[in-house]
Amino acid sequence: MPRPEKTAAVEGLQARLRGASAVILTDFRGLTVSEITQLRNRLREARAEYRVVKNRLLAIACRGAGIEDLGTMLEGPTAAAFAGDDPVAAARIIQEFSRQTRKLAIKGSIVDGRLYDEARTRALADLPGRPELLARVVGGIAAPLAGLAGALAGLPRNLVYALDQIRRQREAA
Repeated sequence: MPRPEKTAAVEGLQARLRGASAVILTDFRGLTVSEITQLRNRLREARAEYRVVKNRLLAIACRGAGIEDLGTMLEGPTAAAFAGDDPVAAARIIQEFSRQTRKLAIKGSIVDGRLYDEARTRALADLPGRPELLARVVGGIAAPLAGLAGALAGLPRNLVYALDQIRRQREAA
């Protein structure tokens, strides 16, 4: 029979899994407490939370949340970054921190209920951030509209030029 503390921990992990846009799993061996604190502070700025989790409890929480079997991602010590709105920002911070310290290892990620290995998680980190993607979408929508507005404004302008030329010809004659 499970202890109440473990049941509460599993329920908390399930709530975090359901509320997160992405969960990035890492192996934190070799990191000092100050380095983990530094990583947590960076992730907090991106509205993400970094927690050390017990593999067995995370596996149970994933099953309860309807997420596939994590397989080898739950070998060794595991910490999870629960991303808020922008999974790319959290993945980018973890990847940069991994490159700087050369200690933190990315195991994989869960994005919208799908499992991604280390390579796909690193590819996620290389994507542009949410604000840049939104700006690209708005720019893509605005460019054709601006062209259409210019074309529509050109028709009356050309009519005015033609009428002005006719007026000049009649004045000259």
